[in-house]
Amino acid sequence: MNRSHYFSLGAFAVMFAAFLWAVDGIFLTPRLFHLGVPLAVFLMHAVAFVFMAIPFIIEWKEIKKLNYKDWIVFFLVALFGGAIGTMAITKALFYVNFINLSVVVLLQKLQPVFAILIAVILLKERPRARFYLWALVALIGSYLVTFGFTLPNFDVGDKVLLASLFSIIAAAAFGSSTSLSKYAIHKVSFRMGTYLRFGITTLVMLFVLGMFGSFKEFGNINGADWIVLLIIALTTGGIAIFIYYYGLKRIPASVSTICELMFPFSAIVLEYILRGNILSMGQWLGAVLLIFSVVYITRDKREVEETLK
Repeated sequence: MNRSHYFSLGAFAVMFAAFLWAVDGIFLTPRLFHLGVPLAVFLMHAVAFVFMAIPFIIEWKEIKKLNYKDWIVFFLVALFGGAIGTMAITKALFYVNFINLSVVVLLQKLQPVFAILIAVILLKERPRARFYLWALVALIGSYLVTFGFTLPNFDVGDKVLLASLFSIIAAAAFGSSTSLSKYAIHKVSFRMGTYLRFGITTLVMLFVLGMFGSFKEFGNINGADWIVLLIIALTTGGIAIFIYYYGLKRIPASVSTICELMFPFSAIVLEYILRGNILSMGQWLGAVLLIFSVVYITRDKREVEETLK
């Protein structure tokens, strides 16, 4: 395979994974609303990990490469990216009947902003001064995506506000996980990294189920739920992550950021076709500001990293 085909295949893989995530947000995860967030997140990880069990056992020898620091990092990846992030985005998606899904999805593009801020705080990295300008533009865009040209309603029961807050929490958690994942998989393959993330998250969510007393809710699971969970495991869950990492190994991070825009683009189109929902003019302006700022933030970060090599 020549270099151009290698690159194209990687870009297509990332775009396809992003499309699957949009499909999940509209068709699948919201159907688990009646199960509650902790149980739904536990099942999504546990069912996917069951399908990973055999290849996980086959590649078990890679575990020997990890020391206690690596295990701590994998635990943090599972905690932030697997448990906290997924619970927050799942809660946001459970409001899909009250809010345009495109809002939830677009706010997820804040992840690079949080990833860099976390690197500044924990790793003492110093981004370029214009990062802060673009971060401000991203925040303005996020506000417009959420509320348009209207004033926010700070009523604690407002579904738009709650969904947006949970989506931003998810973006922060996933951003943290992204920074940690770069270290976590430096000794093992992306496949083993995926196995460990799903496996450890399943264990973390068992603890969360106990904390929230959610074990009694297992009786609420019906046949339709198991079908949805199987579809998620075989498409938008574990398989989508594999496809995403497969593509990510073949293209630069800056290109991946552009390819991942298939996620909000697909969500906006599907929302309109299936639900008749469309963003307002203010929200469209916010979407443009948010996407452009994140693209420039990611490009600046790549240029700094290449300079330091």
